Amino acid sequence: MKWFFTVFTQVQSHPGSGAITSLSNAQSLLAQLWESFLFRLPGLGLGIIVMAVFIVLAPHAAKLLIKPVTRTTTSPLLRSVIQRSISIVLILLGIYLLLFLAGLTGFAIAVVSGTGVVGLILGFAFRDIAENFISSLLLTIQRPFRIGDIVQINEFTGIIQKVTARATTLVDFDGNHIQIPNATIYKGVIKNLTANPLMRGKFVIGVGYDADIQQAQSIAQHVIAAHQNVLKDPEPQILIDTLGASAYNVKVYFWVNVEETSVLKMASVLMRNITQAFMDANISMPDDARERIFPQGLEVKNVQPQHNLNGSKESISAQQPSSDEYEESSAAITPSEGDDVTSEAHEIREQARNSRDPEAGENIL
Repeated sequence: MKWFFTVFTQVQSHPGSGAITSLSNAQSLLAQLWESFLFRLPGLGLGIIVMAVFIVLAPHAAKLLIKPVTRTTTSPLLRSVIQRSISIVLILLGIYLLLFLAGLTGFAIAVVSGTGVVGLILGFAFRDIAENFISSLLLTIQRPFRIGDIVQINEFTGIIQKVTARATTLVDFDGNHIQIPNATIYKGVIKNLTANPLMRGKFVIGVGYDADIQQAQSIAQHVIAAHQNVLKDPEPQILIDTLGASAYNVKVYFWVNVEETSVLKMASVLMRNITQAFMDANISMPDDARERIFPQGLEVKNVQPQHNLNGSKESISAQQPSSDEYEESSAAITPSEGDDVTSEAHEIREQARNSRDPEAGENIL
């Protein structure tokens, strides 16, 4: 308040400094303002006309300027963003010309500077939104996936339903809608499971050390090759993975077309068929070794072998058939008629098409 009274006293003590001290001074000031307005009126009118022309022609000019970009990209989002950016630049240029023709060059510079400062402040305030928007542009240009593709993004696996300027919507195989920010997708790991429809499945099965491991591998190879949904090329493989406490850990690899066959269902059917084939061939599949304690001790009796009528000793355990005998006894292992190994990707895509849209916004893909 002290500063205000000091300035007011100085203005009163200098009548020629532009302060209004009487009615005549007020009339003189209004007359000067009116003369200045009339002097700048032609420039102001011309500036308004120029700005109106820029506003009207900006969208059409932007559409003409982005024609070279249209030939190089088919993304509607990229074309829309470039066109809007050019339109905004042209409109700002029209506003600057209006202020310049009206003689408000200083004010025009202040407006442009203020716009930059405001843009910087808004950029920090809406950093995440801007990051997601820029990421959506980069995803649109690079196109790592399409609508309906089965993808794995970080720990989420599902079918792409929608991609907007903010987030991407997945429908997982449990029917849940998952929205992932585009910035997370662009900076994360994207595994497209649809780009190559061929997928390798695998599982581990144990074979006892007392069994013929080569015979077991041959039987497993025969069972897998007999299934019509398993691809012949690449061919399946049965390899010893590790040596366990009581068994060979045999890893079985097979290839299927995920658009027609489910990897999980196919693995379940093959495990069942191989287990049944091993049981028919008397190939042991022991569990992990465990230590058993008998507090009262364990009585061991020596049992004499029984003799047949002809005097020969009876065999305790049946002789295991060879691989050739197994193939002769079972010409081909065919899958059960009730086995359903079809892929559920088509059903999930249908659910994604018919489900409620969880987020407003135009699909950019």
